[in-house]
Amino acid sequence: MQNTRKRTKPAWLEIVQRYQKPTIPKSVWQIINSFIPYFLIWGLMIYSLNISYWIMLALAPFAAGFLMRIFIIQHDCGHQSFFQSRRANDLLGGICGILTWLPYHHWRTQHARHHANSGDLDFRGYGDIDTLTVNEYLQRNRWRRLSYRVFRDPLTMFLIVPSILFIFAHRFPFKTTKSEKRARASVWKTNAGIVAALLGVGYFIGYKEALLIQLHITVITASIGVFLFYVQHQFEETYWRRHPDWDYENAALKGSSFFKLPKVLQWFSGNIGFHHVHHLNPKIPNYLLEQAHSENELFQDVEPLTLGKSIQSIFLHLWDEDSERLISFREFRKLRSRA
Repeated sequence: MQNTRKRTKPAWLEIVQRYQKPTIPKSVWQIINSFIPYFLIWGLMIYSLNISYWIMLALAPFAAGFLMRIFIIQHDCGHQSFFQSRRANDLLGGICGILTWLPYHHWRTQHARHHANSGDLDFRGYGDIDTLTVNEYLQRNRWRRLSYRVFRDPLTMFLIVPSILFIFAHRFPFKTTKSEKRARASVWKTNAGIVAALLGVGYFIGYKEALLIQLHITVITASIGVFLFYVQHQFEETYWRRHPDWDYENAALKGSSFFKLPKVLQWFSGNIGFHHVHHLNPKIPNYLLEQAHSENELFQDVEPLTLGKSIQSIFLHLWDEDSERLISFREFRKLRSRA
């Protein structure tokens, strides 16, 4: 006999649905206050380069801050949460992708897998930071352990790796299948857009100068972006489970941080610090995440991650399945000495 009983919806589902409708004036205003300042600072960097390289370099972090906001717009477009129209989201997302050097449809495909599998130990490798369990690390030989240690070193993780990813790796359609034609095509279209933009600007100010300015902005933005993504899921009491024990709600509320930032940094990062709310429902526009958090006690019952704690978290490297904590290599050595 067929079971006709309806499943009870979780409490959080009805809550997040109240906030998932984008507001056109707010979306348009975010475009204005992100794109216009970014291009104005770009112009100042062109002018300052004729005076002093160091003035240009001092302006680069400000341009990177607004480029981060442009990425947040691209991120929302990828979730179809910035506009109600899919076509409008995809069009704007593609434009953002040229500026961020992040192919829109390719990134969107990988990011969707991240949301579907975040915190699942059996489905790692898509849009996450490579993380080994203690047992997996023990099973590696000396050289493979060393490569993992080098990869998880803060200098490598937040400077070298982001630069390689955004400047080189995203120029090729890695981790896509032949059937994902739109994702693969977006890589080549974005590359063409980047080249056209650099050639267009370079025609007026010099090709070397155009590339120099953009590389400075891209490297800084990439480093900030990877750091933000890292601390959103890599903290001591985060959530990792094997697939049979994995749960979507727990993965969102326990495995995604509430990164409590100063207001100015929260603004530049597009409220992405409310990542636990975002993972419950990625359809919520970034400008409504704080409201959803502040109006519902369910989302406030999460230990905030402060700037100080976020710095400490970059020295955590291995997931200990026994204690269900992310631990450092130093703590790993202590555990080994006691065994």
